[in-house]
Amino acid sequence: MPAMDWTPLKAVIDANESFLISSHVRPDADALGSELGMRAILLALGKQVSIVNASAPPANLQFMNPPGMILKLNESVTKATIPQHDVVIIVDTSAWQQLGAMADVIQASSAKRVVIDHHVSSDQLNALELKDVAAAATGELICEAAEEFGVTFDADAANWLYAAIATDTGWFRFPSTTARTMRIVAGLMDLGAIPH
Repeated sequence: MPAMDWTPLKAVIDANESFLISSHVRPDADALGSELGMRAILLALGKQVSIVNASAPPANLQFMNPPGMILKLNESVTKATIPQHDVVIIVDTSAWQQLGAMADVIQASSAKRVVIDHHVSSDQLNALELKDVAAAATGELICEAAEEFGVTFDADAANWLYAAIATDTGWFRFPSTTARTMRIVAGLMDLGAIPH
């Protein structure tokens, strides 16, 4: 049984066609894995998806930077050339400041906003907020949403989400690690995630 009711998100997805996903500046593995996992869900549901961040993925996370999937604002794409979208999904942050230059893009857009996050702090983003502070990582929440929507990840997405959860839990050492966490990562391994 999931800890969150994903019905409101499914309603937003069903009612719209194009989605922009973004996360915080200096993205870590949880931000990137959650973006890529959310992209996989939306594509499986027949939607158009773009990921645009204010910062490029760091050098040590280039395995989570598939060619052409994660665009950098003012490098791969500009505010004027970001594809039109019906919905913006912000993952792994609930703070305007953490979005960097993407905050201006999102604030200027008339798109509906959704936040999926596990952090306690929160700004008023005027969004549908799907937040579970008991989750060890936003990647956990993305996995739960996929299960609720009947979406199965491929091995690449499973790897990215495994990295998201493993790094945000300090490789399963932090107190936030729960049996729920371990069940989710076991499922990702069944789908082809390779821990090493």
